[in-house]
Amino acid sequence: MALIRDCQPNSLKQWEEYYFNNAKTEAKDPSKANNVTKATLSELGERLFNKIQEFVIPEWQEAFCQLTLQDCIDYIYNVTVCRTYDGYVREKSVVNDGLAKIFKDVTFEESDPELDHSGDVDYVAKVGQYQFGIQIKPVTASANFGGYSLSERMKTSFEDFTEKYGGKVFIVYSLKGSIANQDVIADIENEIRRLQSL
Repeated sequence: MALIRDCQPNSLKQWEEYYFNNAKTEAKDPSKANNVTKATLSELGERLFNKIQEFVIPEWQEAFCQLTLQDCIDYIYNVTVCRTYDGYVREKSVVNDGLAKIFKDVTFEESDPELDHSGDVDYVAKVGQYQFGIQIKPVTASANFGGYSLSERMKTSFEDFTEKYGGKVFIVYSLKGSIANQDVIADIENEIRRLQSL
């Protein structure tokens, strides 16, 4: 990421050229680092393939062979009952022990089931006649695949919420019931001021 930010490419070709001219292999002694080449990437791909063939596939095959009916029943129970409860407690804590204490003049309420399901809004926050939305995600969601990305459906539902209620929807990442992305607090503060000035 540091390299691509340095490059600021306008095309894939420009980035590819810059990468192969500037990327170095990691070495304890920086003077012994080599340029990364297409052959370097091919070698890494071959190593990955061999590791998967040699270790991952056999381990998965063994695990699948040992899978029991009870394992599947336990998994479904865990996802349906335990994880749902954990998510509920996490959401409550983020709002009641976090946001509601920071923004004392704002009323936070659980969204109605339809808005939660179709609009991806867990809580609504009332500022005068306007509302803004809160979507709470576990912090692991932001780490998966290099960062959490809104689906097109979610973007549309957030836009629909703003059109209907006036306020934006904010994603708050939770870590053990606390707000992990503290920068969202300033964004919410700005939104409250904006709504109050309308």
